[in-house]
Amino acid sequence: MDLISIKRKYRNIRNSILGAFLIVCIVIFMILMREIYNEIAFEKFYLSYINLYDEIAIKEQEALEQQKAEAEKLRLEKLPNLTEQGKTNIANIYHSDTKRVFLTFDDGPSKVTPQILDTLKQEDVKATFFLLGSRVELYPDLVKREYQEGHFLASHGYSHVYSQIYASPQAVLDEYNTSITAIRNAIGEQEYNPHLFRFPGGYKGGKYASIKKEADTLLAQNDIVHVDWNCITADAAGNKTTEEFLAELDKTAPKYNSVVVLMHDAGNKQATADALPQIIAYFRDRGYTFENFYSIIK
Repeated sequence: MDLISIKRKYRNIRNSILGAFLIVCIVIFMILMREIYNEIAFEKFYLSYINLYDEIAIKEQEALEQQKAEAEKLRLEKLPNLTEQGKTNIANIYHSDTKRVFLTFDDGPSKVTPQILDTLKQEDVKATFFLLGSRVELYPDLVKREYQEGHFLASHGYSHVYSQIYASPQAVLDEYNTSITAIRNAIGEQEYNPHLFRFPGGYKGGKYASIKKEADTLLAQNDIVHVDWNCITADAAGNKTTEEFLAELDKTAPKYNSVVVLMHDAGNKQATADALPQIIAYFRDRGYTFENFYSIIK
């Protein structure tokens, strides 16, 4: 083999080696570039995922805070606040330019209260319950339901034993405070205070009239007002039929634009629970709107 042939052969081998080397380099380069690209793409994906997760977390936190704010707003709206305007409203409770009626129930809760609550819910009527603390302790779930369904919870004392309640003005205040403690425990709201009391037997007259008058002053000093009624069904005096209830209403309700109806939801007042749909219809048919004491003590 001559020298020229050897050189040509060597050159071909060298070129083949260089070509193979270049191909290997290109392949390695492409592999490296793909890895770099994949790493960059993964990093972008990871960052976008983290950002999306952060955005979702922020939105969830904002939604949670909004829910808490709304729940707190609703909680505060259900806590009565006795202002000077509220005291004036109570003083003028029996006077109104428009026809309104306050359905009030004393002496509960009891076994008949669920039926009353069912009727009120069905008729979309909010009432006021003057609760006995001793009964609240027996039926806390019913009291909580009353509260959750938007009814106004007020105090009728704790015992309903006249000699005990009216032993002194301080005894009246003590009965109020004891009943409020029972209500607070039942509804799970320690800030609740209705600032509203109904004297057992009513405020006016009777054997304990002087004690009641002194107690009224003491209650007022503690930001507590009281209210009686100007309309009855006479369910406490022996009336037992719907017809009797409506006839009794007819004696007093037409005299007033603003009507506070006395009824009872004690355990022996099944007739009241049965008559309630007709009582509501009586006032609705005569153009009355239904209110509870949230519209008075705001």
